Amino acid sequence: MEDQNKFSGKKMDRRKFLKKSGIAAGVVIGAGLLGSCSLWKMEKSTSTVPEPPTEADSGQTSSDQASAGSSGEPPFIAYPFKLGIASGDPLPDGVVLWTRLAPAPTSTNGGMPNEPYNVQWEVAEDEQFAHIVKSGTEKATPQYAHSVHAEVSGLKSDRWYYYRFKAGSEVSPTGRTKTAPAAGADIKKLNFAFASCQNFPAGYFSAYDHLVKEDIEAVIFLGDYIYEGAGGTIKGRQHFPNKAIHTLSDYRLRYGQYKVDPGLQAAHAAFPWIVAPDDHEVRNDWTNDGPPYDDTKDFLERRAAAYQAYYEHMPLRKAALPKGPDMQLYRRFTYGNLAEFSVLDTRQFRSHYACGEGNIRANCDERLDPTRSIMGADQEKWLFDGLAKSKARWNVIPQQVMMAQRDREPGSGVAYQIDKWDGYVASRDRLFKHVKDSKIKNFVVLSGDQHNNWVNLLKDDFNDEKSAILGVEFLGTSITSGGNGSDMNEDGRSSLAENPHMVFFNDQRGYVVCQVTPDQWRTDFRVLSYVNKQGSPIKTRASFVIANGVPGVRQL
Repeated sequence: MEDQNKFSGKKMDRRKFLKKSGIAAGVVIGAGLLGSCSLWKMEKSTSTVPEPPTEADSGQTSSDQASAGSSGEPPFIAYPFKLGIASGDPLPDGVVLWTRLAPAPTSTNGGMPNEPYNVQWEVAEDEQFAHIVKSGTEKATPQYAHSVHAEVSGLKSDRWYYYRFKAGSEVSPTGRTKTAPAAGADIKKLNFAFASCQNFPAGYFSAYDHLVKEDIEAVIFLGDYIYEGAGGTIKGRQHFPNKAIHTLSDYRLRYGQYKVDPGLQAAHAAFPWIVAPDDHEVRNDWTNDGPPYDDTKDFLERRAAAYQAYYEHMPLRKAALPKGPDMQLYRRFTYGNLAEFSVLDTRQFRSHYACGEGNIRANCDERLDPTRSIMGADQEKWLFDGLAKSKARWNVIPQQVMMAQRDREPGSGVAYQIDKWDGYVASRDRLFKHVKDSKIKNFVVLSGDQHNNWVNLLKDDFNDEKSAILGVEFLGTSITSGGNGSDMNEDGRSSLAENPHMVFFNDQRGYVVCQVTPDQWRTDFRVLSYVNKQGSPIKTRASFVIANGVPGVRQL
């Protein structure tokens, strides 16, 4: 897959784009820096860097604003694109483009009147927008927080494009995105990154300052985009509102706080994202319809609010629009004949926790119940059918929680974390049996949630060191959750000693970069020195390679 702007025939200068758009510095820019365009007159922007929110902000309303409605000039009180822009769900012929009008992101209704407004969008083959290939208009409605999800089709496959929005006289920053290769195309290379768990009060999002400079084509985010709790230890980064959030208004305010972060905005603007939530987008450690943590009715109302806010702030297609507490999140992406990604949802359909409350359990036979599932019957069938039909060289499952077995008890005893696949052993056994029976080769699982880096061999029988290796799990650390961390800790030492199929552990923050070719899969664990202050350097802590058709993994 070549990194080119094929309209011009010249190789795309990624660093030039980042510098020109302001993305490399992690700042949101106004439209006046973008040069000429064929459709829109550029005017001076009112863009400002958002001030940190205060508790008083949550009570602001837009009642004093003049309401012009969709037929008139939107009465913005400030620059309306303060939450940035994004693209996602890349297909061979298009992507979804996202933004939200929010001139006051941490105020009620984002500082917008209770009226719908038209938002225009453009897609071009060059960053100056001299060669616009697609354009259109979407209606941003108060029902969905004035968010925009423009599903662009008719684009060329395996191609970089630039995009932007306009509302009234205001033009958004420019974003860059890329379509997937055509089905069955002979692809020689795919570079992508995956990440998870960005707790705003736990540290600065410095990882994104480095991620935007990586030579990648997409970002996969595996959950915990926000955290739902109160508190915070770093001055100026306390959660807003400073309470556990429950209502739609609460969740919108929390997303408003997170998405004004310039590093996060830059990463969204630089690459298409494929996103899936885990638990903290709703409530810590939730399962299905709520118990044992919440009354079912109250929890489902909370889940409906959380899912709507998630949809409003993510580059998702309209097929993902929630219906009450239900949301379609599992889906598949194919990159030619090289790799197929089956993105799972391991929260919404899972059975309730085995053996009641508590996460780490010993002597919990219920976790072995053959009727238990972490995916639900429909998703499991969808996954198995897709794996069996796949013609890709690499078969990849991006999902939320650790899949490998992990004995947490030193010595002869055993204890397992039932929030992970260890609490749903029958689901894992059925998946591994399908991989084995269908002779699925090059089986790779990408996981998050754990706030550490891991490399795990996925074995037919985890209790037998000589058992066949069916695949490899790369589990990535957090963006900030857990604080600075360290290279190794006691939990890591104990787990490596107790579980021979676990071959690597690291407890620093960062993200993971994968370089995929027909011959090998390479994974680089990129880690930060600290997150409690800004400006951390980054380094590659370890690199691992899977050779095509060869079970197991090798550290470089």
